[in-house]
Amino acid sequence: MKKIAIMFCAALCVLFAGDASANACYNPQQFEAEQGIRIHSELMVIGLTCMKMPQGAGLYKEYQAFTQKNQDLISMYENEMIAHFREEGAKNPEKKLHTLRTTLANKISQHAIQMSTSSFCQHFGPRIDQALAMDHDKLRRWAQHVWPQTPSIEPMCKL
Repeated sequence: MKKIAIMFCAALCVLFAGDASANACYNPQQFEAEQGIRIHSELMVIGLTCMKMPQGAGLYKEYQAFTQKNQDLISMYENEMIAHFREEGAKNPEKKLHTLRTTLANKISQHAIQMSTSSFCQHFGPRIDQALAMDHDKLRRWAQHVWPQTPSIEPMCKL
């Protein structure tokens, strides 16, 4: 019995030692990148959810304008995350980025499901106008901010 327990523990140690994501964490650039992708994904869900509401008319077009205006920053964030996933040993880092985007979009979609569409759009709709009015520096500061109620997928690395 003792041998089985030791073999089981050894197998677990090998399994987790080979899994880079078990101890994964973000440096400040990676944290900003995930949060920037979170912001972009949330704005997309807001635009799509609210575009047919009276108070949301035009929000999807504003989301598209935000995306166009910040395409270089969004691409930088995507490339940062792909590089991070590659460093973690992901077999398909681009797919992992798409999974991350889906996970982040699903989180904001849960708010829309829990609230009435009207309340959701009234509460979250103004974010698109606010984001569209930001320059790159202000948008980056927003992405660098730590929001305890919306933690990142991976924790910040302890320095």
